[in-house]
Amino acid sequence: MPHCLCFALLMLSGAVLADDAVWRPSARLLSDGADFSPGRCVIYRERGHLRTDPVYYLQGVVSSSEIRQRHLGTCPVIPGKAELHRYSREEFVRHVLAHPCVSNPAAEREQRIGIVRLRAQDWETPYERRAENLGRLYRGMFLDRKLEKNMEIELEADLLADCES
Repeated sequence: MPHCLCFALLMLSGAVLADDAVWRPSARLLSDGADFSPGRCVIYRERGHLRTDPVYYLQGVVSSSEIRQRHLGTCPVIPGKAELHRYSREEFVRHVLAHPCVSNPAAEREQRIGIVRLRAQDWETPYERRAENLGRLYRGMFLDRKLEKNMEIELEADLLADCES
């Protein structure tokens, strides 16, 4: 009987370790107590293609934050377009919304992800055609949504910084 108990404890500890292995950095950040309390000012930044390009941003106020379980699925494949710069904006958005993802269906699994919901307050987005597939911000849009003051946006916690930093 003691062997059964040891085996059961070993199996449970393995399950806990396996669960820890699929925590994304964003989930670890929230579980470690990072301050994403409601009302806090946060900023999401994207750099242009070249080092000399400006930094674009989306600034907002935190509404809520949580750790969610999410299925890590297979990445979408765009036939004939191996590089992101060849994607249309619609294809690029589909690519970003699927990430993180895996290339092999056998590697699909559950993961924990740290999500921060924020209300948009201010932003600066690129308008140059070459910036179309460089990030979430483009021509007054966040992915495929027109940016508007106080609109709710969800981002992984590790993509955000405090406004003062």
